[in-house]
Amino acid sequence: MRIVIIGAGRVGLRTARITANEGHEVTVVERDYEKAERARNEDFDVVEGDGSSEDVLEDAGVDAADALGALTGDLNTNFVACMVGNHHGSRTVMRIDEDYRENIYRKYAEEVDEIVYPERLGAIGAKNALLGGNVTAIADLAENLQVVQFTVSQDAPMRGYTLSELELPSRARLLAFGKKDGALRLPLPDQTLEVGDRIAVLAEFDALDDVRQILVGNAAAAEGM
Repeated sequence: MRIVIIGAGRVGLRTARITANEGHEVTVVERDYEKAERARNEDFDVVEGDGSSEDVLEDAGVDAADALGALTGDLNTNFVACMVGNHHGSRTVMRIDEDYRENIYRKYAEEVDEIVYPERLGAIGAKNALLGGNVTAIADLAENLQVVQFTVSQDAPMRGYTLSELELPSRARLLAFGKKDGALRLPLPDQTLEVGDRIAVLAEFDALDDVRQILVGNAAAAEGM
């Protein structure tokens, strides 16, 4: 996928890293010189300028982008960027602040594809919103510790195995399990992993890809193509 991310602050840059690490083509738009340089130093394609400017977004390739993530701390910039992205046919994800969640959601929810609150969900939540798929962030517990829900896919290597047979990386812990369309509950050893089942895992950030490969397999990668 081709993705344009507006903002190279903490949330934007972390989202860019996660998304690029999964093989997607990422362009970052940032108006602040120092932040733009930091993104360049990480080998990102950076367009320096105002993310609410259509000319700047066109320079960033919005016309060919599959998704646009407006992840700055400025709500107006984010909304305008999403409207430009929508005009060009991109999937649009808009960041808002937690304090404004209810009112902003009511006002803008129908105008964008998804609204995210990175202060609560973290960069992986923004990435999930951009790509969609079988991985959903539930909460950030610390800088490098997250609770993530995985949906078992047809391609999952562990499909058909029981929870007692499930081997997660040492930096990950199984928290809850839910059958397809059922509630998440405490996991029982004899429960079997089937397509559509959901698993909540506590994991360090650098273990998430390994967990996803076990529970989702190649499905997430295929969806992102």
